[in-house]
Amino acid sequence: MTHSSPRLIATDLDGTIVRSDGTISDRTVAALARVERAGAKLVMVTGRPPRWMKYIADAVGHHGVAICANGAVLYDLHTETVLRTHEIPAPVVAETIERLRSIAPELRFAVEHTDGFVFEDSYLLGRWDAKAFGGRPVSAEELAGRSGTKLLALHPDADPDSLAEKAAEAVGDLVTVTHSSGRGLLEMSAHGVTKASALAALCQEHGLTSDAVTAFGDMPNDLPMLTWAGTSYAVANAHPLVLAAVTHKTSRNDDDGVAEVLERLFP
Repeated sequence: MTHSSPRLIATDLDGTIVRSDGTISDRTVAALARVERAGAKLVMVTGRPPRWMKYIADAVGHHGVAICANGAVLYDLHTETVLRTHEIPAPVVAETIERLRSIAPELRFAVEHTDGFVFEDSYLLGRWDAKAFGGRPVSAEELAGRSGTKLLALHPDADPDSLAEKAAEAVGDLVTVTHSSGRGLLEMSAHGVTKASALAALCQEHGLTSDAVTAFGDMPNDLPMLTWAGTSYAVANAHPLVLAAVTHKTSRNDDDGVAEVLERLFP
């Protein structure tokens, strides 16, 4: 590793190194391998829950760790096990849902747990089979009666940016509100839990500061991590807020933009 190379690479997955067709290219896999081979650390930092990490773990040869659920879960890619979690307490889940229903009655809710997720029947809206992703329908009382790693709120037609702003005003004292899907789907973590908070804690354990970190992302849920890292890159397909916040830009996810940078950093 050269003197100028970062000591830790933190990268988002979907829309950043994962292509539009859901795959990670051979070029990107090879570029990711360069990071650890050079002696630096590689951390996947994603909104995905642990159960959606199997393909990623296989693709990167089960190396390193992942920060899942926007900072709420630390996941070992080698053993495919959860190392620690920061959950939203059940009473906070219930209060958050109650407040959000009062400002947007059209919202449908789901709660992520490390072993799957539960959802209101109306959450599906006929768009996908949540059961196929490990979910099961529950009553509103059961939904709000257990702590969770992430609270999801789906609006059928709202603009995601304005919806997130409105939600943050209503429940920002209870949870951390973000979004990443390009539609009206709010993602909420325990108060103060973000990709940045989890990455900072991991770096502290390894004696690293933010200056040693280069981060890549594309959506608003990446903003805390990108603004915390010493060096930050947005892929060209990133959300306008992300493109405005980073220190550098690279090519689109479908054009292996992250690999393009890693090949320069770790020749």
